[in-house]
Amino acid sequence: MTDPSARVVPSLYDAEVTHARTQTIHNTFTHRVYLWLVDLDDLPTLPRRLAVFARFEARDHRHDGDDPDGSIRDNLTDWLAAQGVHLEGGRILMLANARSMGYVFNPISLFWCHRADGTLECVVAEVHNTYGGRHRYLLHPDARGVAHTAKSFYVSPFLTVDGEYRMRVPPPGENLSVSVTLRQDGRPAITATVTGRRRPATPGELIRTLLRMPFMTYRTSALIRRHGIALWMRRLPVIPRQRTAPPLPAPTASASSFPEETA
Repeated sequence: MTDPSARVVPSLYDAEVTHARTQTIHNTFTHRVYLWLVDLDDLPTLPRRLAVFARFEARDHRHDGDDPDGSIRDNLTDWLAAQGVHLEGGRILMLANARSMGYVFNPISLFWCHRADGTLECVVAEVHNTYGGRHRYLLHPDARGVAHTAKSFYVSPFLTVDGEYRMRVPPPGENLSVSVTLRQDGRPAITATVTGRRRPATPGELIRTLLRMPFMTYRTSALIRRHGIALWMRRLPVIPRQRTAPPLPAPTASASSFPEETA
């Protein structure tokens, strides 16, 4: 599979994120967001006055064992090599929130990892929780962009660490369509989708986006917490977090994408 976004990065996606909880308590919500698609070898360079609204820093994607001085790409390719995946210099595209006004949190970042000939080798889903923890899932999607992987990381305080994710992660093109479904006890527990349409990431388009969705990361972070409080007030049981190791320092947080958080 070749990369449909080969000549259109960096890009902005105007998107909608929908969470649907279907176990114990039924709950659905949708929010408007915007996301970046960037090439890790050619990160956007914006005018100085706009740079504060879109920064891509290695610390926001660093995991235990990563090189503290390594770039996002360096640390990811080192981790892939440890899993037996060698890209030989192939391109990596990342879909994520940018650090904006010193504030970033990515519930999930997606990395489409290509071989040197441009064909897709794998996808990495990097999941963050609000406790400062991060976990990478290595995916080998089929021709439809679908992959399955066991859940092995604590995300939502209302969901246990078990079950299986079905992730649909086709490479984004003119349109973005990604979904994550967690199945527990043989049935869906929660489904999160992100759908959007691409725009060029020019300074003018970024300014228009910021005017339409000012302080988007702060707003969405507040909404996620509001949804969590609402579920707690409906007496949804809280699953204790197992403290097996000290977490990474928590990033200053926004929230926007998916997968479970507080749905």
